[in-house]
Amino acid sequence: MMLNRFVFLMMISFTLGVSCGTPPNQSGASSGEEAELIWSDEFDYEGLPDPSKWAYDVGDTCDRPFGCGWGNNEKQYYTEEDLDNARVEGGQLVIEAAREQMGQMDYTSARLVTRGKQNFKYVRVDVRAQLPSGRGTWPAIWMLPSDNTYGGWPQSGEIDIMEHVGYAPDSILGTVHTEAFNHTIGTQKGGAIRIPDAESAFHIYSISWTPEKIDFMVDDQVYFTFDHTQEGAAEWPFDQPFYLIMNIAVGGNLGGVEGVDPDIWPQKMLVDYVRVYQL
Repeated sequence: MMLNRFVFLMMISFTLGVSCGTPPNQSGASSGEEAELIWSDEFDYEGLPDPSKWAYDVGDTCDRPFGCGWGNNEKQYYTEEDLDNARVEGGQLVIEAAREQMGQMDYTSARLVTRGKQNFKYVRVDVRAQLPSGRGTWPAIWMLPSDNTYGGWPQSGEIDIMEHVGYAPDSILGTVHTEAFNHTIGTQKGGAIRIPDAESAFHIYSISWTPEKIDFMVDDQVYFTFDHTQEGAAEWPFDQPFYLIMNIAVGGNLGGVEGVDPDIWPQKMLVDYVRVYQL
C-alpha cells in the first residue's frame, strides 16, 4: 500500500495487454507447481466475517506517531465488526467504504487481516474479487510480515498482490517493498497489467511465492516476477511468515492524487473466495 504516483504511472506505461489466461488447476497450482490447500474462506455463511479467520485494523491512526491516514494520508476510519463496512452476504464478502464521519475522517471502511489468526510462507494466494470504482477508491489485497524480523517498514518487506486506483480503472498493480527496493529511494520493483473490466467483473488475483521468486498473476497470467537476488535481507526479506490483508482505502498518496469524488459513495469490493495453497 506504499506507492507514489510517479512510480504508478511509470509502471502502467509498461503494462501487458489483458488476456484471459489459463485458469488454475484444481489444486490451485500453475503448471509445474505442486500445492495443497491449507487455508480458505469460501464465504458460504451470512453476517460478520468469520472471527476465527479474520481480525481488523481499526481507526484513523491520528493517535499514532506517524499521524493520521495510515502513513499514506488516507481519508478513511477503519471500523471493527461493523456490518456497514464488512459483511458476508449472498456467498460473497463485501468490504464497503462509505461517506460517513468517524473519528477525524469523513469516510469509513474496513481492513480485514489474518494477523494473529493465520500466517503464511511460500504459498500461492488466490483471491477472486470484483473491485470498486470511482475517483478516490484504493482497494488492495496484500501481505505484511508477522514479526518484522528485519525491522520496521520497509526492512521486513511488503507484498502487494493487487492494488487498484479509481482514476486508472483498467490498471492492476503488483509490487514488493524492501529496504533496498522501495519508492522512497527511487528503486521500486513492480509490474502492472490492464484489466478493462476489473470494476465490473470478477478476476482471480494471485501470487505464487517460493524461496526463489514471487510471481504476480491475474487469472493465472503472470505479469511480473520478483526474483530472489541472493543479496541478503535488504533485497529479499521474504523468508519469514506474512499475514494477509484486504481493504478499501479512500484517497491517500496514491489513491487520492486526482482527488476524491464525493458523490460516488458507497463503493464495494466483492470477494468470492480466498484460497491459500502451500507450495
